[in-house]
Amino acid sequence: MNKIIELENKYHIQTYGRFPVVFVKGKKQYLFDHKGKKYLDFLSGLGVTSIGHSNQVVIKAVENQLEKLTHVSNLFYTEPQAMLAKKLVEVSIKNGQVFFANSGAEANEAAVKLVRRWAKIGGRAKPEIITAYNSFHGRTLKMVAATGQPDKQKPFEPLPPGFKHVEFNDIKALKKAITTQTAAVMLEVIQGEGGVYPADKKYLKDVVALCKQKKMLLIFDEVQTGLARTGKLFAYENYEVKPDILTVAKALGNGFPIGACIASKKVTSVFKKGEHGSTFGGGPIPCSAALAVLSFMQKKKIAKKAADTGEYLKALINDELGDHIEEIRGLGLMIGIKTKKKIASKVTNKALEKGLIVNNIGEQTVRLLPPLIIGKKDCKKAVKILKKVFKEIG
Repeated sequence: MNKIIELENKYHIQTYGRFPVVFVKGKKQYLFDHKGKKYLDFLSGLGVTSIGHSNQVVIKAVENQLEKLTHVSNLFYTEPQAMLAKKLVEVSIKNGQVFFANSGAEANEAAVKLVRRWAKIGGRAKPEIITAYNSFHGRTLKMVAATGQPDKQKPFEPLPPGFKHVEFNDIKALKKAITTQTAAVMLEVIQGEGGVYPADKKYLKDVVALCKQKKMLLIFDEVQTGLARTGKLFAYENYEVKPDILTVAKALGNGFPIGACIASKKVTSVFKKGEHGSTFGGGPIPCSAALAVLSFMQKKKIAKKAADTGEYLKALINDELGDHIEEIRGLGLMIGIKTKKKIASKVTNKALEKGLIVNNIGEQTVRLLPPLIIGKKDCKKAVKILKKVFKEIG
């Protein structure tokens, strides 16, 4: 292990605060380190391996595609890309179209470029997009500008213009920020990196109505919430609202890098050929993986499983950890536990020592993003470990 860590420290740009563990194998909801120690994974690579590590359905789909075709660029047509685009439109924005990227940040970049093109054609010379404080939309420079977290922005100023930030769940603040140049509102249905804060139902419905009234577009960034994480295939379905533009990534490939920007044709029609693109976006390998992911989720009714297991897990946390926590936030298996004391990082580290992988956002939120295939036995084991951790910390 030390050799691997030494190599990483010497040759890799130090942008990550890593835990001193080297993982070599994953199976379903478990990870194994170089010594063979088994860990119950309640983070799934930050919400990526939602149908489990080394999922055989995904592996077989990828192996089959590897034998046939790996890459040709978007100068040509490929079957996996066409089939995945069709599938994503069928389950999200009907009568829509898709642009494929390699990550959530790139999917969000595509959404912003699309909004700007649409807005300029419609007469807004300097289009603006309103996002929320505490939001997170990615690490590219433009997405850092979109992200409503000053600590992530200051080191990289000056930032690209065109974004305003308002308080989340505050419709009055949103109304006040709108000008004649406001082209869109971009929101996470549940703020993930901001601490697992769900949108209020009335707020989202009011946002939809406001966007229609002001002829603005609504973008939902579902990079973390999408693909059954919240108990529905997409989190916005819990709120009975629909966006004009939807971005997804993370769990879409179950570990294979892929992102997608999905939008209604009334919006996508403004893009001309050559105005946006990606060398690797929508390649045969990640698209084959994503098709397998969607098929698995539908056949195994993963969204319902996430909803049911999430309710069970939250009730268990409340019963067993109630003395140590103030609040349980989230939907489905996207859970934020607010601790009474500022000990969240200690909880994360001690849980890891005991074979449970979670993470913390700040010092008062422990975040759980387990694979959606977990069962009650896994929930009991995880909470048992957390109970021991809280007892030891005191």
